[in-house]
Amino acid sequence: MKTFSLILVLAALAVAPAPAQLLTVKLSLEQDQFLPSESLPVTVRIYNNSGQTLRLGTDENWLQFSVQSRDNNFVVLNRSNPPVVGAFTLGTSEVAIKRVDIAPYFTLDHPGRYRLVATVHIPEWHMDVASAPMDFDVIDGARLWSQAFGVPATGSTNRPPEVRKYILEEANYLRAQLRLYVLVSDASEARIFKVTAIGPMVSFSQPEAQLDAESRLHVLYQSGAQSFIYAIVAPDGTLTRKEVYDYVTTRPRLSMDEQGHIGVAGGVRRVKPSELPVVRTPDQLPAAK
Repeated sequence: MKTFSLILVLAALAVAPAPAQLLTVKLSLEQDQFLPSESLPVTVRIYNNSGQTLRLGTDENWLQFSVQSRDNNFVVLNRSNPPVVGAFTLGTSEVAIKRVDIAPYFTLDHPGRYRLVATVHIPEWHMDVASAPMDFDVIDGARLWSQAFGVPATGSTNRPPEVRKYILEEANYLRAQLRLYVLVSDASEARIFKVTAIGPMVSFSQPEAQLDAESRLHVLYQSGAQSFIYAIVAPDGTLTRKEVYDYVTTRPRLSMDEQGHIGVAGGVRRVKPSELPVVRTPDQLPAAK
């Protein structure tokens, strides 16, 4: 009889979920291929099914990331922990979402396949809960164009300007779709300040690129059979403007006026959804006076 009772207890322990099974950590990426030094935003979702409220985010180690090379021919260095501090409570049956760009905190300079894992530390349980691993690729791009430019020294006219460089690269995203990227680096290209994906492009497109008086980069290239993308990039690599032009009767092209302003001549600019007028239903109209 005692043996039978012991078997029942062991069976119950085997069926009962461990505390770690009551908290689920899931990762997601917007894409699974990136250029070296490109932003790598990770979304972490934490599902709490423990039946108790948890307090997280009180210290910098509550959420940690690890990245390993799947090729095993080099070590991925962790420069520092991404900033994740920010206390919050997570009730039972609730989901917490944390978004972090991990690219600045890991050396992801070598093309290859990588594996990412996120780990959540639960202080109340003295336990760590890890996500399932997620793989992604770092791929090479092909250079199409580059141009050095100067950035004036802040608050001083007695020093020479800082020299930076715009670089346009194309990469075969998912081996089926070409994308155009803009990189901003120092003069030697040893330091990459920012990598930004502008958008898809056709294989035969030859991007037009011009710099304006404010050292902003204007780019126009063909993205589809009859469509073109026009983008403006600031000296820090930020994409400040992006529009789509359609080839209707004339082909879009970059043009500079007498004042030195750069814009698009030809084609028809596609209207953005935000520019369309708001249509109200009769019940939303103001009452007649």
